[in-house]
Amino acid sequence: MEIFLIRHGKTMGNLYHRYIGTTDEPVLEEEMEKLKSRNWPDAEAVFESPLLRCRQTAEIICPGRPVRMIDEFAECDFGSFENKNWQELKGNAEYQAWIDSNGTLPFPGGEDPQEFRKRCCRGFEKVVAACMRENVSRALLVVHGGTIMSIMERYVVSEKSFYDWHVKNGEGYLVVVEPSLWTAARKEIATVRPVTSNMLCDTQKEERCFGEGTGAVGE
Repeated sequence: MEIFLIRHGKTMGNLYHRYIGTTDEPVLEEEMEKLKSRNWPDAEAVFESPLLRCRQTAEIICPGRPVRMIDEFAECDFGSFENKNWQELKGNAEYQAWIDSNGTLPFPGGEDPQEFRKRCCRGFEKVVAACMRENVSRALLVVHGGTIMSIMERYVVSEKSFYDWHVKNGEGYLVVVEPSLWTAARKEIATVRPVTSNMLCDTQKEERCFGEGTGAVGE
């Protein structure tokens, strides 16, 4: 089963490198036009985060298709860091402590990063279970950067860390889930391929990458 993990289109907060979690801001107009111009793959099942930026992106990527909302895919609650960037937080003792912890401390007044990652993975397992039950061969998820990083860190056998799986807005990964590697005792993503804006703008490249299987982890 192929699953596309696509990050939502760029928002104003993304443009200014702010911590945008619970802030429910829309995708930029110019970004929506870029998304519309790309050759998105067909999918039998579409899932999304409940936040506006993901709902808007899903509507562009899969117009007219029914979309299932997964609450667990909502972005992290950044607490007092919400809607601020590192420049605005410079000199903030709580922010410096969070940086010094390598991002492991709970966000002040917000969510624990480890609990956030577990939440995202619960959502992904829910989606995989539904797709297997319904014999879906290709699904597409429109979610957040943090959601994608959580899923990749947990289920891909790799030396990459959480932040190594960062993707740009409107990009993501194509992953393959094989029943033999997705059991009660063992849950692993079989193969991974990046999905870039260049790929989505090149019809021939899209056919090569999406129509002939996937590459090995790390490609």
